[in-house]
Amino acid sequence: TAQVGGKVVEISDSLLDGSFFEEGEILLRIDEEDFVGEQISAKANLARAKADFAQEQAKSKQARLNWEDLGYKEEPNELVLRLPQLREAEAVVEAAEAALERANRNLERASIKAPFAGRVLTRQVSVGQTITPSTGLATVFETDFVEVRLPVPAREMPFLTLPESVTQPSVPVELRDALNSDSIVSWKGEIVGTEGALDPDSRELFAIARVTDPYSRDSAGRTLHPPLRIGQPVAAEIEGRILSQVFVIPRDAVRELRQIHLIDPKELTLTRHEIEAVWSNEEFLIVADKTIPNGALLSVTRLVYAPDGSKVEIIPSTEETLSEVKLPTLDARGT
Repeated sequence: TAQVGGKVVEISDSLLDGSFFEEGEILLRIDEEDFVGEQISAKANLARAKADFAQEQAKSKQARLNWEDLGYKEEPNELVLRLPQLREAEAVVEAAEAALERANRNLERASIKAPFAGRVLTRQVSVGQTITPSTGLATVFETDFVEVRLPVPAREMPFLTLPESVTQPSVPVELRDALNSDSIVSWKGEIVGTEGALDPDSRELFAIARVTDPYSRDSAGRTLHPPLRIGQPVAAEIEGRILSQVFVIPRDAVRELRQIHLIDPKELTLTRHEIEAVWSNEEFLIVADKTIPNGALLSVTRLVYAPDGSKVEIIPSTEETLSEVKLPTLDARGT
């Protein structure tokens, strides 16, 4: 926004929509004639005020000398020494100095400078337009880094260690293009904090991911990597906590939502078992269940009728028949 009003006389090419600019670069100029006149007037007022102050100083000194020449022994009062007039003249000098500083600032503000290195999103003014203080000139954004709000579902929170603020260690995150599933473009970033409250509608927690140098520009202004643009939808992958001593069960092996068929490897008898997943995705369920014997076999074959204690036969795997698989105890990393 503008801090002073006037007629726009020049707009830099760096203020075009989508243009890049550097910190301190002049992006727009306002007609300076009125501000130059104010500056000259302020200088004249300051010179006049200083002259009056010097005269009052001389008068005050002369008043003391006259008092002493008359032979008075007591200290003269302020009126005799013209101290009120002296203080008034000094205050006028200070006001004139402040007015000159304000005139200098207004003249400097007639040249709109970039507050940081960044890029123009939209421009709202043109040459010849008369603007007032606080008029919006353009919408710009910094290009040193960008921040992305990542919604974290409540069911994923127990498996992530996210920093609450920038004072805590950050967490690596990889962002991918969410518009094009075939794209291999990705951006490396860090989770630097989280918002202080859950979203009132979705009850999700928003994590703040920061990507440094999203436009990957070199000293010549060339883009070395596909940019992460403002408004770009992304999918994020965050490394989660390690889950120890858990079973990874394929979804095809789950019956009636929470039931699996276990087989004793020695007796070859079948037993139904209820499970409770601690984490899941489209392919697997992660189960932390100490009642499942280590080394038990898991039936992945669709069984129409399978009462507990039924004898089973292990059939070699073919393209048409899935064999039973041995359940290992392992560590799984959730993402």
